Amino acid sequence: MSLNNKRILITGGTGSLGKKLTEILLKKYPEISRLVIFSRDELKQYEMSQQFPEKEFPCIRYFLGDIRDAQRLRRAFEGIDLVIHAAALKQVPAAEYNPFEFIKTNVLGAQNIIDAALDTNVSNVVALSTDKAAAPINLYGATKLCSDKLFVAANNIKGKQNVKFSVVRYGNVMGSRGSVIPFFLNKRKDGVLPITDENMTRFNISLEEGVDMVLYAAEHSAGGEIFVPKIPSYKITDVAKAISPKSKLENVGIRPGEKLHEEMITSSDSLNTVDVGKYYVILPQGKPLLQDYYEKNGGKMVEPGFCYNSGTNSEWLNISDIQDLIKKCVDPNFSPD
Repeated sequence: MSLNNKRILITGGTGSLGKKLTEILLKKYPEISRLVIFSRDELKQYEMSQQFPEKEFPCIRYFLGDIRDAQRLRRAFEGIDLVIHAAALKQVPAAEYNPFEFIKTNVLGAQNIIDAALDTNVSNVVALSTDKAAAPINLYGATKLCSDKLFVAANNIKGKQNVKFSVVRYGNVMGSRGSVIPFFLNKRKDGVLPITDENMTRFNISLEEGVDMVLYAAEHSAGGEIFVPKIPSYKITDVAKAISPKSKLENVGIRPGEKLHEEMITSSDSLNTVDVGKYYVILPQGKPLLQDYYEKNGGKMVEPGFCYNSGTNSEWLNISDIQDLIKKCVDPNFSPD
């Protein structure tokens, strides 16, 4: 599927993934008809417009707006073919302290996206999720699980409209704002790196891999799926050692709402999860035609009880792998202390 001549809108478009999406879309599909960056921060939009100016990229537009504002979304979605929904509040501790603010953005905002898409004849919506939405123990994960459920269920209420809603779920994005690697890179000058627990593990994905999965979902989704990538895990202690092997590791304890290990597919999900090679696809329950579609196209149902967990993952990054990825994805001039 080519996105040339298509009209695309990215909510939260000034975030790390939104900017990488913009970069790749403009490079891969130079004949995009329209690319709308929708976000609420005017400074970030100004800064992004210096990197992607309208004079050089005449298809691009910067729309100020908040996904909490249903009327603004409907206006922004007019004439749009594909919506990539990346806007969210994401910081776990902030969610524990300000729960309803997260509900208003991540849950009510998701419903606003769905309503606006239905009202304006958008044909495709891909929503971004997180590993924290699987068996959530924190408010952030709970809001994203609720958001995922809304987007999956939206396929039941579209009527005769030619629109499909799907979700992509992945782990920590390497080098994204607020993530552990930029944090450790900044803290290593102190000679002490705070870690929450020496046994903690996380999934790892690069921005480029995240973008690839979004575009895969946009092309292959039939509506109602949650796409999950097959990606490696890392130990938090290995990340610290990769960045600053001479620094002391200070155990500061798990923060409110944090897990020791993350999972993207629970054992309960296994009964409706298909392995399609590069990705797993969690299918909505009670949709035998969708399951038949994936099985006829080479997909294979996973074993009952299968669980995809960062602590029991079969693929791992070692210290050297992490250092190579930091040079490639975060800072080409990186060298460990």
